[in-house]
Amino acid sequence: MRPPLRTLAAILTIGGGLAPALAAPVCLDTYRIQNTTIPGARTIVFHMKDGSVWRNALRNACPDLKFWGFVYVDRGSLNQICGNQDAIKVINTGEICLLGSFTRETPVPPG
Repeated sequence: MRPPLRTLAAILTIGGGLAPALAAPVCLDTYRIQNTTIPGARTIVFHMKDGSVWRNALRNACPDLKFWGFVYVDRGSLNQICGNQDAIKVINTGEICLLGSFTRETPVPPG
């Protein structure tokens, strides 16, 4: 017996919504990070030595992040930070900020 078309459509819709959640997280090698900028309480921009730029949308707001900066919370990874897995800690306040997804940005040409 074949399932009705509506059931198949629902399965495909649900399955399609789960695919990104099951994808491997984006990880950045910490030794390849040149510097970071913090445009706001929910965003860190990672500027890499190869010229690529990665934006991370934090899962929680960290209001003191821009003022104090951060250190990585060591979870035993091999010199990497991974989106949706790792955290950072705000210097001086100890506030924990959870990394969200990384998205690659196209750098703006100078001039």
